[in-house]
Amino acid sequence: MATEQELKKSSSLHKEFQNLLDKDFKDRKLKENEIIKAKVTEITKNFIVVDCKAKMEGMIPVEEFKNDDELGKLKVGSEIDVYLERIESFKGEIIISRDKARKMKAWKKMEKVFETQEEMTGYITGKVKGGFVTTVEGLPCFMPSSQIDVRPLKRIDHLMNTPVKVIATRIDKNRGNVCVSRRAVLEKSKNAEITEALKNIKEGLIVENAIVKATTDWGIFLDINGIDALLHVSDLSHGRVKKPSDLVTIGQKLKVKITKIDEKTNRVSASVKALTEDPYENIEKKYKIGEIYEGVVTKIMDYGCFVKIEDGIEGLIHNSELDWTNKNIKPNKILSVSQNIKFKIVNIDKENKRISLSYKATLSNPWNKIKDKIGKEVEIKINNITEKAIFGELVDSKLTGMLHYKEISYEENIEDLKRFKKNDLLKVKIIELKDDKIRFSKRALDKDPFDFFKDNNKKVGDVITTRIHEVLKTGVKVSLDKDKKLVVTIRKADLAKDAADARPEVFSPGNALDAKIIEIDIKTRKIKLSVKAAQIDEEKSLIAKFGEGATKSGATLKGIFEKAIGKKKSKKK
Repeated sequence: MATEQELKKSSSLHKEFQNLLDKDFKDRKLKENEIIKAKVTEITKNFIVVDCKAKMEGMIPVEEFKNDDELGKLKVGSEIDVYLERIESFKGEIIISRDKARKMKAWKKMEKVFETQEEMTGYITGKVKGGFVTTVEGLPCFMPSSQIDVRPLKRIDHLMNTPVKVIATRIDKNRGNVCVSRRAVLEKSKNAEITEALKNIKEGLIVENAIVKATTDWGIFLDINGIDALLHVSDLSHGRVKKPSDLVTIGQKLKVKITKIDEKTNRVSASVKALTEDPYENIEKKYKIGEIYEGVVTKIMDYGCFVKIEDGIEGLIHNSELDWTNKNIKPNKILSVSQNIKFKIVNIDKENKRISLSYKATLSNPWNKIKDKIGKEVEIKINNITEKAIFGELVDSKLTGMLHYKEISYEENIEDLKRFKKNDLLKVKIIELKDDKIRFSKRALDKDPFDFFKDNNKKVGDVITTRIHEVLKTGVKVSLDKDKKLVVTIRKADLAKDAADARPEVFSPGNALDAKIIEIDIKTRKIKLSVKAAQIDEEKSLIAKFGEGATKSGATLKGIFEKAIGKKKSKKK
């Protein structure tokens, strides 16, 4: 058995060792959640054992060393960076990670290169929605599909798991997300090449062998000594070009002039028409406004037709200048593409390079002929009947005019419209032509009932004998002429001087009735008659002739007349 002295000595040595160990750990200053240095002490099948200068050695799974072929380069004594998660777990073990150390180190480097836009090497390891997973310095990053190349790629098998140069385009520190772009690297390299190549060209330079790379509806892409240039459709020719593909083919060589170089975007613009003289330069010497020339229809649109006057010069015939009778006619009903036509120049806008033409000006104007037919009888074909008028087309000239319902007959009855239908032929008279609008009249072909007053020398104030045509509750209708075409309504208040005699029911159709003409308005076709006014005038005449007693109670017109006649007879005797 150990003696008491030996036990005391052993206890003293243990305390001394513990103090030295605690002092050693205190000097190491290990902090959790930081990257520390560790030395490889053993390499097993599943773990890498490292010395972190902690109470015990740490163990890292072999899988964390397989990225970038690090495992093959690893050996006992190698010093590596590891991430210290916990100094001591509940089992008393130290928790470390090589993978997290690599990612943290990569993240810090990523933040620096994001500011400087420095290129880094990455590996495209997988595909996700909208793009690809790209590992850069051990840090998984996202590369959008649009950022893998300068042009869309159908397949990227040749880029998978191979080193590619990328640039960080966006960093989200809160979420730990990084977006990278391979396209930015390619464009940067290409821009550098273009900048160098642009030193050899300048604006105004004429290039003999510009190669056609691609065509679109709005222009042509050219290759000029390795530089992409745009030849816009408006720079192909001084004239109108339908499609650039109609003029060139892929691979064709063109002679062009460099018209613009944008130093900021490195974009180059070229032109073919700049090599030739502008045909509009002296156009006023070649063509005169108001003169007639010949040309070829090149294009038909909804609003008009384009006509080629000469190479590089085209004019527009608007819809309104195609036909005399229809200003809104469809152009394809008048002209067709490739048709040779005559035209008159209406206007030349040299500044905007626009020429207005007229096709109808070269044709006979039917409006000039129609002027001679004003007031004459013509025949029309009914095209349309509206609520208040008939629209008809002149049979001989195809011009369209209007027949208002008031011009159908002198009765001015809107119901007259129902007597006609579409495509009926009518005899009418042209009564007005104004602003290319024609007014017809059917009643103008008949004798005007108002001529009754002229033929019979009747005027306002005259008393005429009428014939009762119809008895109404509000008065009576009387006819002035034998043909009963001039019918006038006499109001109840105007039927007699005395109210008792002014009852319409005391009158009978066919009876004669004397009435005084109060009003004749030929424009408004208004006539006013009054029996009352005629009786008052007759009474005044009798008073003037026989005295006031002639109209007293008990005296009659018959008695007055007999008395007057008797006196005359007695005087003769």
